[in-house]
Amino acid sequence: MAFAYRGGTLCAEQVALEDLARRFGTPCYVYSRAAIEGAYREFTDELSGRASLVCYSVKANSNLAVLSVLARLGAGFDIVSGGELARVIAAGGDPAKVVFSGVGKAEAEIRAALQAGVLSLNLESEQELERVNAIAAALGKRAPVAFRVNPDVDAKTHPYISTGLKQNKFGIAWPEAERLYRKAAVLPNIRITGVGCHIGSLMLDSAPFVAATRRIVSLVERLEQAGIALDHIDLGGGMGIRYHDEASATIAAFVHGALDALGRRKETVLLDPGRAIVGNAGVLLTRVEYLKPGEAKNFLIVDAAMNDLIRPALYDAWHEVRPLREVESGAARGVYDIVGPVCESSDWLARDRLLAPRQGDFLAIMSAGAYAMVMSSNYNSRPRAAEIMVSGARAHLVRRRETPAGLFEGEQVPEWT
Repeated sequence: MAFAYRGGTLCAEQVALEDLARRFGTPCYVYSRAAIEGAYREFTDELSGRASLVCYSVKANSNLAVLSVLARLGAGFDIVSGGELARVIAAGGDPAKVVFSGVGKAEAEIRAALQAGVLSLNLESEQELERVNAIAAALGKRAPVAFRVNPDVDAKTHPYISTGLKQNKFGIAWPEAERLYRKAAVLPNIRITGVGCHIGSLMLDSAPFVAATRRIVSLVERLEQAGIALDHIDLGGGMGIRYHDEASATIAAFVHGALDALGRRKETVLLDPGRAIVGNAGVLLTRVEYLKPGEAKNFLIVDAAMNDLIRPALYDAWHEVRPLREVESGAARGVYDIVGPVCESSDWLARDRLLAPRQGDFLAIMSAGAYAMVMSSNYNSRPRAAEIMVSGARAHLVRRRETPAGLFEGEQVPEWT
């Protein structure tokens, strides 16, 4: 396991997390290189023997060190902004293995993607098709495109991260897909490369994923009959991880269920996992500032806050909390809500946890490798945390902690009259 107690001390691989907390300060994020590599290889192993490409979803965790680890393994990347494209390139990723998704690509982003030579632009509206055709014409290029089709399949996940229903903003409506493919096929600066879909995030059941694959296959067959051939079928990502005691389908169940639905089709299979690769590869370290007992609740006030990890406040998400030192058997325990210093009642990281804390103790918020640091903010003028990557017995600082002065270095006070 990437994170385990060794001699009573919680470690990341071979490095004691308490040593990292003291060396780099808290709050800070710590990632395990071995955990990232192992999770990525779980996908590639299950896809072995099939023409395929695993495109890591950059929005889950976009740190350059994380992207570099995956690029060195040959990963592709699923991006949703020009900034993410720049990050992939800076980390050594191959633009020819990049699929560019997202409902609102700006002209400058489309231009940059075409000039970089991405694998595919995943289009999500008719106007976007027309915009891409015009920009490609101006550049003297043919744009490689796929439509992200909305199969109207319920992913059975949190409504904020469900993306495959007809009321969601994402994708081409199912009844419109074939018409838009026919339109794209005759545009002079468009080259159709594939089809894509993504029905939601944090899926614990593989059945909706397989059902969406079957619907996409039916569309591919109709397109084939119309003379429109595809190079790849992008099935998206969204595979969940275990945060608490959820019964989650295995990666094998997702992959093999989809491959069975694809049958003997020859198109390259693309998968776009994010959370499933990095979610359990990271922790957030925090220090206990105060113990505040109360009549209705006991509060454990720590130096991390909702600006560092917003998932609990945003999704009512559950994260396991572990002390960095194993608790002695006779230690007095209590039930606490773990909260931060931010001036909001929604600033909580965990509720009703049985702990034996003391002021100054360090805690690890587990499963914080995905949708954590990337969603952090400077609310209350709080500098964002440092990020550390552990590889075996070595720890590397991969993002410096922000400073208060750095937060306003781009601001200026006018010369008032």
